[in-house]
Amino acid sequence: MIHFERTLSIDATPDEVWAVLGRYMHVDEFAPQIASVDALTEGDDGLGSKRRNKFANGTSVVEEVTAWKPGEGFTVALSEMAAMPLREASSEVRITPIGGQSKVIWTFDYRVKYGPLGWLMGQTMMKMMMGKVIDGNLNGLADKVRSNQHA
Repeated sequence: MIHFERTLSIDATPDEVWAVLGRYMHVDEFAPQIASVDALTEGDDGLGSKRRNKFANGTSVVEEVTAWKPGEGFTVALSEMAAMPLREASSEVRITPIGGQSKVIWTFDYRVKYGPLGWLMGQTMMKMMMGKVIDGNLNGLADKVRSNQHA
């Protein structure tokens, strides 16, 4: 598996950050690449919750929560990723308190199709692409948390 990670400090408490992240079915409120979300499960967000993230380019991916720690973060397994050259993928978002702020760590672990050529593609193009996506998600999260603080 290839591991990729980005971090951002947000001037907010972990509870304020979780108030946005914990609304699992509403990732489209801060993730700029996600045009809409279909909830694939009913009930409270948590372990086993599934959503389909639809992107502006018409593609989509399904994410299922495999670990859920209220106030701290969650892990998801990705599936139905036909538009991506991936065999498997998972992502984790963690919130760590630092003084009066929160450090948000967003990881993406993935295995690329196509053997050695895929591995090389995963180390180069996929890391560049995922860097842009995760940076956009982190900055969107920070903006959403700030707007909630001033609401």
